[in-house]
Amino acid sequence: MASLITLKRRIGSIKNTRQITKAMQLVSASKLRRAQEAAQASRDYRIAAYGLLARLNQISEVEQQPLFRKRKIDSRLYIVITSNSGLAGAYNANVLKQLAAAIRKDQADGVKTSVLTIGSKAVQFVRRIHGVELLAHYPAFGDKPTENDIRPILDTVIAQYRDEQVDEVRLLYTDFRSTVSQIVTDIALLPAMLSSEDVAEVKEANIAAMNFEPDVETVVHNVATRLIELQIWQGLLESLASEHSMRMIAMKNATDNATDLIADYTLEYNTARQAAITQELAEISAGVEAMK
Repeated sequence: MASLITLKRRIGSIKNTRQITKAMQLVSASKLRRAQEAAQASRDYRIAAYGLLARLNQISEVEQQPLFRKRKIDSRLYIVITSNSGLAGAYNANVLKQLAAAIRKDQADGVKTSVLTIGSKAVQFVRRIHGVELLAHYPAFGDKPTENDIRPILDTVIAQYRDEQVDEVRLLYTDFRSTVSQIVTDIALLPAMLSSEDVAEVKEANIAAMNFEPDVETVVHNVATRLIELQIWQGLLESLASEHSMRMIAMKNATDNATDLIADYTLEYNTARQAAITQELAEISAGVEAMK
């Protein structure tokens, strides 16, 4: 059994740790509410933009546009969103596990893989993988990302695809469903040409009756650019909400575990203290009997 001093120090140390985890839980809960509201507010806009793209896919000339043109996939670019810090449960691990599986599949198929990372956890992981090009790295953008944060990523992605440096661009992020449910999502950003199933889900529109100003090419290009930007933006918001949710739950579990440990060590401390008192009383009694 550990000494009383050792047990007392352990209890004090765990109490200090519990204060930290409790504070982090409260901070994450506060940030989660704002992040959840931001993610939900822009979902309808993303759905509307996606529907507009599906209608534009019905135009026969759209396949000739650089961002819509499909090519044989010899190289693929992944945009991976993680955090700068840990202590968020399996938030980072789930995304990186999905990325590792995708990289293994690309290597088996002979596809060159490059990665653009957001968050230090992703770049630390990618740098350890042989045969994968780290195209660019951006730190996590905090709780309030702006258009200026996303613009360099958007320009890089479009330039890579337009110049045929990559044949497909995909986005890996954590989609926030609820406080207890976050799903790693892998979506295609480029080419912007949708599958026939996706287009069929949108009601047919009389595209021929529409007027495009200044011309079809400009409108189609701008819509595709805005959709890519919106998908990256939404991915960041969903990832932020997921990160705060998973960190809040992880810190709550840590706080509960610390409380259980304190109770166990307190019981052990009281038992050891009582044993020491009993031993002292026995020694005193024995001394009194010896003096008689």
